[in-house]
Amino acid sequence: MAYSLKEINEAVRSDPRGFVEECDAAYNRKIEAAARRIAENRVKSRIVLLSGPSGSGKTTTAKKIEVKLEEMGIQSHAISMDNYFQTVDPETAPRNREGLIDYESPFCLDMDLLNRHFKMLDRGEKIHIPKFEFARQMRSAIKSSPLRLGKDEIAIFEGIHALNDIITGKNPNAMKVYISARSNVVDESGKVAFKGTWMRLARRTVRDAKFRSWEPSVTIKMWANVRRGEKLYISPFKDNANIQFDSSLPYEVNVVRAFALPLFEQLTPEMERYEEIGHLLEAYPKFAELDEKYVAPDSLIREFIGGGIYDD
Repeated sequence: MAYSLKEINEAVRSDPRGFVEECDAAYNRKIEAAARRIAENRVKSRIVLLSGPSGSGKTTTAKKIEVKLEEMGIQSHAISMDNYFQTVDPETAPRNREGLIDYESPFCLDMDLLNRHFKMLDRGEKIHIPKFEFARQMRSAIKSSPLRLGKDEIAIFEGIHALNDIITGKNPNAMKVYISARSNVVDESGKVAFKGTWMRLARRTVRDAKFRSWEPSVTIKMWANVRRGEKLYISPFKDNANIQFDSSLPYEVNVVRAFALPLFEQLTPEMERYEEIGHLLEAYPKFAELDEKYVAPDSLIREFIGGGIYDD
């Protein structure tokens, strides 16, 4: 699917509020459809595995699905698989081709514990969800959260490796969801004006600057390894999903540009991957600017620009 740059700009200029509401409503219909399928599948398994690459909006999507399920009378628990990271041991940690610790690798996760917890939850047994302390790069020995699923309760495990064969092969009845920003924006000639991949890069750069106080150069430096990890560990398993949907929003480039442009303009041509940044800098002026005041607090894009009801 591709969006029309001309149609987007016309809608932004003529009825920004109505356009944003229409786009968000379309996304929420996808959420509702996913929630219904998950609800129907709970007789087979009370486990949901939700995956997608960086910047896809997994966190907000998981929380939105949780809200829809609760409206159906089904209590759900969103669990980040990041808490199942193993304590980092430089001697045994997986490495990338540059010799650095490969934090994108699924082998950073305690897969045995994950699979054991899935089975225990489906049997109605209590588990203790671990807590990974990123500042110390280790799993806490004392911080954990108990969880036992009741009859009409499910657990949504969200993480980039949720659809990996190592997990799905041992949990065939779990409902599996894949999410990514996949649509490009094209101009009147049919040429790509903005890639879906660029949307994710912009989302991540803005989020890292706003919530992690990272310089854009840090995010861009990491992006090559993030993309490598996607191609190795995420994209090959997307067809394991029962449900796939596109998290791109037609209006997002127009609203994110005000946040992303100042960050990308800080970067200099000599840095790695600047060619891609140059394409972004050329593309943004083609999009009519959209004031964030039109973006609802429950919009997925709020995960990245802030001001959302799902912010921690």
